Parts: sequence; structure tokens; C-alpha cells
Amino acid sequence: MIVILSALIGAISGVLTARRRGGKRLDMLQFGAGYAIAFALAGLVITIVIDRVLV
Repeated sequence: MIVILSALIGAISGVLTARRRGGKRLDMLQFGAGYAIAFALAGLVITIVIDRVLV
């Protein structure tokens, strides 16, 4: 659940970043995808750490 939520937050953040920088639609798509992948990876690491610490 953390991974999906962080990927969604990353995608939204990437699109907003590209829009702020004056990017076109494809720029927003690329930034959204890149940020989603990065945030999902961070969420995966957080999930693994939580699982190892609590169990």
C-alpha cells in the first residue's frame, strides 16, 4: 500500500514540477513517470524496513 501511495504522490509531484517549469504535455508525462518510479522505489525500501523491524 505504501508503494502505490508513494508512486501516486510521485507522479503528481512530477507533473506539477514540469508544469511549474513550463513543460509541455510530454514533459509532464516524463517527469510524472520518473518521479513515480523514484518515489515507488523509496516506498518499497520503507516497506521492507518496516517489515523487517516490526516482524
